[in-house]
Amino acid sequence: MYNFVFFESDSEISMYAVVRTGGKQYRVSAGEKLRIEKLAAAVGSELVFDEVLLVGDGQALNVGTPVVKGASVKAKIVAHGLGEKVMIFKLRRRKNSKRLRGHRQAYTEIEVTGIAQA
Repeated sequence: MYNFVFFESDSEISMYAVVRTGGKQYRVSAGEKLRIEKLAAAVGSELVFDEVLLVGDGQALNVGTPVVKGASVKAKIVAHGLGEKVMIFKLRRRKNSKRLRGHRQAYTEIEVTGIAQA
């Protein structure tokens, strides 16, 4: 039904992993920067994610049940910040009632430094 092309070229494919943090799952590889849910840690500190759901290295794929034993992802915190503003508008028609709220989600930007597989 769907035609997904995951790897188009035959060049060397770097190791990647799927980690779970903040109730979400992220596909990461070494050297990659990404924004995750806010973590209570200082900028510049090192993180280790032990909840690794999948590790892939070329054609080899190691899927956990539910996590891969002994696998971990190391990352460094680059920055903390707030996302774009989302406006919430509620209107009750014919009741002269409206409400306008704004929300900015806090995030932590990390850089993945390495993936370790058992």
